Amino acid sequence: MFLRGINYWPINKAMYWWKAFNFEEAVHDFDKMTGYFNIIRIFLNWEDFQPKPDLISDKQLDNLLELADLADQKELLLMPTFFCGHMSGVNWLPPWMLMPSTGQNRFPVFSEGHLVQASIRNFYNETDLMQAQMYQIEKVCSSLAGHPAIFAYDLGNEPSNCVQPLDRNSGRKWLKAMCDTIHKNSSSLVTLGMHAEDLEEDRCLWPQDAARYCDFLCMHGYPFYLDWVSDPLDSDLITFLGLLTQYLGQKEVLIQEFGAPTLPVIAPSSLLKAQADFYASFSEAAIHQYYLRVMNRLQSHRFMGAMAWCFGDYHPELWTVPPLDENVHERHFGLFRHDGTAKPALQVFNSQGIKNRDVETFNPEALLHCLEQIGRDNYYRDPATHIRNLFTAYKTCQGEQQ
Repeated sequence: MFLRGINYWPINKAMYWWKAFNFEEAVHDFDKMTGYFNIIRIFLNWEDFQPKPDLISDKQLDNLLELADLADQKELLLMPTFFCGHMSGVNWLPPWMLMPSTGQNRFPVFSEGHLVQASIRNFYNETDLMQAQMYQIEKVCSSLAGHPAIFAYDLGNEPSNCVQPLDRNSGRKWLKAMCDTIHKNSSSLVTLGMHAEDLEEDRCLWPQDAARYCDFLCMHGYPFYLDWVSDPLDSDLITFLGLLTQYLGQKEVLIQEFGAPTLPVIAPSSLLKAQADFYASFSEAAIHQYYLRVMNRLQSHRFMGAMAWCFGDYHPELWTVPPLDENVHERHFGLFRHDGTAKPALQVFNSQGIKNRDVETFNPEALLHCLEQIGRDNYYRDPATHIRNLFTAYKTCQGEQQ
């Protein structure tokens, strides 16, 4: 089964969802997704689920179980993501995960309702933090034990954007501890939400190591964020990242995130001039074609599936709060507009359309030859150079076969 997935935050709540969870809102949204998707990825906001190291919110566990029951009724699968964590350009953490800092963070930190000046403690290395994470896993997995809607658990959304392991061995120990805890308390699969920067840099979370403990691998890709990709809507980039991850880890890969913002077609319009110039080609029609090209390529490469980022554009009432106050383009990634109407790209996920679609064919032997020349063990000696050279080789292969 090719997984047709969506990353879900409610249009009217965004990352503040669990603080004001509304079951009827979820029913409405899940109804809209039925027939297009067979799996939904959701995010367990760390502070909402674990306000203290030794306290897991019973209220949120009840909400999560109610959501899983709803998914099962709609014949949808769920992929809960632990330890969120990094999301849409902001790091969201409970206060006990933070320590004082006077330095500048790459990403702002949000805790207890506002942005804070703080650094994130290293949850891969500090024993008490690892114990707290395993406690959250135990409570969540126990509350959902045997639930038919739970396809897999995700250990984090691009967690290297929060903090990185001190060394590769620390990353391995963390992966083993978290995966072992899930497997002890659940029969569901386990994965890790990795992204392109985990392939561009050695962040001590290698696909090779994730593959030792996870049941399958995930990759996120957005060509317009990468300075070595000239076309901001280069559909080859997504399959390339997936193939590279697959080669390094020697395991099946799910493209867990891909997508693009669209120029607003309903009021109010929010893009600043510089952003409007950059995203001038991101019309709804262009993004529809981008989704179609990516999905065709992913099916031809026999990936596990693909998950769109994301469900809906966020309501203008959220545009004055993090992360949407500063990260303006994040307002418009949805397959539904903020008034609930569908964008053209949604039709790419129509189950009947996918079943009947002719997919492209591609022979990866030339790319595999380049990969073998580098070797799995040598890739992270110079990942920034390797990924650029390999993408050039992949593009050449594509050009020769078209």
